Amino acid sequence: MMSHTNARPKPKVLFLCTGNSCRSQMAEGWARALKGEVLEAYSAGIETHGLNPSAVEVMAEAGVDISGHKSKRVDDLKDVPFDFVVTVCGHAHETCPTWLGGKARVVHVGFDDPPKLAGELAAQGADETAQLDGYRRVRDEIKAFVEKLPEWP
Repeated sequence: MMSHTNARPKPKVLFLCTGNSCRSQMAEGWARALKGEVLEAYSAGIETHGLNPSAVEVMAEAGVDISGHKSKRVDDLKDVPFDFVVTVCGHAHETCPTWLGGKARVVHVGFDDPPKLAGELAAQGADETAQLDGYRRVRDEIKAFVEKLPEWP
């Protein structure tokens, strides 16, 4: 029989962005795939914008399936005692609900907005494949950040 007296619960980490459609979803996906043994990952938004299909596509290219994720509002997770809240965009950092800062340590790590990058490329005449490059770059930057967890900045 194993003793669990020394077992510490995994820290609960919330990745927060404006709409919980892209960056926070990618971060949750990476955290579950790469760090599921050492932390419990969640994602939410100040609002919900639905799951971004391009984010799903580029994560699948990297071997991480987030197609079953749902876009959630941070208020939907009020009962989860988070240890860390990682804001992944400036708007979420500026408007982070005060109740999240109670026990949780709030860390801001801003990433570019992939839909905005894609829109800028589209305006320059880039095709859909080139537009996905912004998503891929941000996906890889988020992966590099998650690989360092739980070493907090």
